[in-house]
Amino acid sequence: MYYIYAIQSRKDSRIYIGFTTNLEKRIKEHNKGKTQSTRFYRPWELIHSETSESRLAAREREKKLKSGFGREYLKSLAIAPVAHKDRAAVS
Repeated sequence: MYYIYAIQSRKDSRIYIGFTTNLEKRIKEHNKGKTQSTRFYRPWELIHSETSESRLAAREREKKLKSGFGREYLKSLAIAPVAHKDRAAVS
């Protein structure tokens, strides 16, 4: 069984998409900084996951979620955007 997942950074709201055979372990790896491409954007929160029976099908679904339409879909599921510290508050 393969899991296709999307996680969102609580630091700056960016979305990362991937696939794995162990979803819980993989998210822990992201949050522990073991993945170079996501290390600096911790902590991460799961916003979407699906299952697939084959690695090939999981890879194809991952590619679709990484497309423009897929990213728009994931943005609609995303958690509220994080306010950036460098932006001045509007009164």
